[in-house]
Amino acid sequence: MAAAPEVPTVDEAGLPNFYTRVWNAIWAPKGTPKNVIARINAAIVDGLSDSAVRQRLADLGQQIVPREQQTPEALAAFHQAEVEKWWPIIKARNIMGE
Repeated sequence: MAAAPEVPTVDEAGLPNFYTRVWNAIWAPKGTPKNVIARINAAIVDGLSDSAVRQRLADLGQQIVPREQQTPEALAAFHQAEVEKWWPIIKARNIMGE
């Protein structure tokens, strides 16, 4: 990670293939019109392309996904993959939200 280059990777620390990610997203209520979603997404993509915004996020240790992943469709695919990855563990361990 660029913000902490001295910290070993999980593989280097002895936990091979144990990968988690901290991620952020903007969600809208179900049924939000597609044109509204497109306008919100365009504003976010525009903001994330600003060099000052990118630098501030980097200073905070945040990583910005590549432009091709900054779409509602890419977020939906990523979210589904995360559910498929973690749901069996959550269910097996009977983990409940508070």
